[in-house]
Amino acid sequence: MTQNALSTAVDIVKAPLLYKGKVRELYDLGEHYLIVVTDRISAFDYVLDPAVPQKGNVLNRLSAFWFEQTADIQPNHVVHTDVDRLGDLVTDKELLRNRIMVTKKAERIDIECVVRGYITGGGWRQYQQTGAINGIALPDGMRKNERFEAPIFTPAAKNDVGHDEDIPFARMQELVGAELAEELRDRSVKLYEFAHGYCAERGIVLADCKFEFGLIDGKVILIDEIFTPDSSRFWAVDKYALDTEIDSMDKEPVRTYLLNSDWDRDSKPAPLPESVVSETTNRYLDIYRRLTGSDLE
Repeated sequence: MTQNALSTAVDIVKAPLLYKGKVRELYDLGEHYLIVVTDRISAFDYVLDPAVPQKGNVLNRLSAFWFEQTADIQPNHVVHTDVDRLGDLVTDKELLRNRIMVTKKAERIDIECVVRGYITGGGWRQYQQTGAINGIALPDGMRKNERFEAPIFTPAAKNDVGHDEDIPFARMQELVGAELAEELRDRSVKLYEFAHGYCAERGIVLADCKFEFGLIDGKVILIDEIFTPDSSRFWAVDKYALDTEIDSMDKEPVRTYLLNSDWDRDSKPAPLPESVVSETTNRYLDIYRRLTGSDLE
């Protein structure tokens, strides 16, 4: 663990660890789950060293912020985010302050619900190869980073190991049923449109995003995270341009450093330089400030 950075909570949470992802850890509290958002950072399928101070703090508090903002649009899984309410289950509350979320237990739907408002990233690469994204035929001559006339829904089948698999909507209907697939699509697009408008008022372009949903008593509930730099692509309005690679407001300093280094891409990279870690922390703090209007405490 680097100074002021949380790499894991397994030694301070006295509850069964159910799942350890690249960033989040899931613990069983009986009636509820406990999600701890660490400062771990990943790129190109590797979890990197060192952890990035304040990253988990930003991710958790941004999710809590957005869950509250969108609660009237879409019910979510949040019970509370108060570490003090965990009592003796946590042996170092200050270390986990603002990094935890107690949630309802939902049956996860194994579909990543992706909404794209602009043609970029993996969507742009698909379009260049096929003229379509996830089977959705698009007009000829679109330009990289161009905005769609209306957002498109491009789901992926979730894989706990390896990459999620981009699938056509028809395949999603086969996997989860036509009625549920349509409901998830409509709910996802509605969430994206709300956040796109909110971000635009603050000088930010929400290019695309992804959601996870679950079921509780047969009703759809939003789970995991929402509109964070790890689940969404944010661009500063003043950097938006066509036919170029836009510097996104996330862990781009890490990706840029690795791509320009002598890393062989076949093994875990060497520890990140302090300057890259510091710049990445500043990126996360900046997007938090711009989205919420306040500095991280």
